[in-house]
Amino acid sequence: MKAERERIAVLKFGGREIDQPGFLSLMVEVVAKLRERALPVIVHGGGKEIARLQERLGLQPRFIDGLRVTDDESLAVAEMVLSGRVNKRVVATLVHAGVPAAGLSGVDGGLLRVERMRHPAGDLGWVGHITSVNPAPVEALLSAGIVPVISPISLGIDGHTYNVNADHAATALAQALHADQLAFISDVPGVLVAGESVSFITADQAERWITEGIITGGMIPKVRAALEAVRGGVSKAIITNLEGLLADSGTIFMMTHPTSHRP
Repeated sequence: MKAERERIAVLKFGGREIDQPGFLSLMVEVVAKLRERALPVIVHGGGKEIARLQERLGLQPRFIDGLRVTDDESLAVAEMVLSGRVNKRVVATLVHAGVPAAGLSGVDGGLLRVERMRHPAGDLGWVGHITSVNPAPVEALLSAGIVPVISPISLGIDGHTYNVNADHAATALAQALHADQLAFISDVPGVLVAGESVSFITADQAERWITEGIITGGMIPKVRAALEAVRGGVSKAIITNLEGLLADSGTIFMMTHPTSHRP
């Protein structure tokens, strides 16, 4: 009889969350508990720290539709922060707490290959659109019992490095790994409508609320990434905070009405 495939849970969080007091220690607790029933994979951003270093260097952060504009200087900053400082901070925190972890970027092993992203609202610079995923490096770490921690800096088909939105990177990786869950970890307990976290959103509702300005800013790419994930075969996508992930609560995106399914 063929052995059942171990469940995979992809967690994505950003620099805003990492900077919150106590976040990394709670992250270790969440990952340790998650490892009891699934294989965790972490994809992280670092936008807040990128912005701070840009400002120290006299570079003004710019965004289009929630996506960071990345010129030559900004790409250098993004690589230093994402694949260097933030990635190693997360790995160090996990390893120090006894959770085996190793850092990768989308460049390593050709994990994430991209082409230049085109956006109708303007030029995003060195921002990549993912064209293919090679999950082998991540699968090798999972097979060895190691938690992969992934920076979204990726390799272009032209050989240049690109900045990739971490939500997009997490979605593409979750699809390639046939993940059972993709969790977008936010600083709020879910998608907020009139100040309250919504437990379930359909695609039609999400697009209507984006159009009406109810869902705004950085939540827009998270919502669209969650919808893309479930359309692409991920069993369950959720937007929540770390406390919500422990309690299995938040805003759930599924092709059918959510059940008690959990990885």
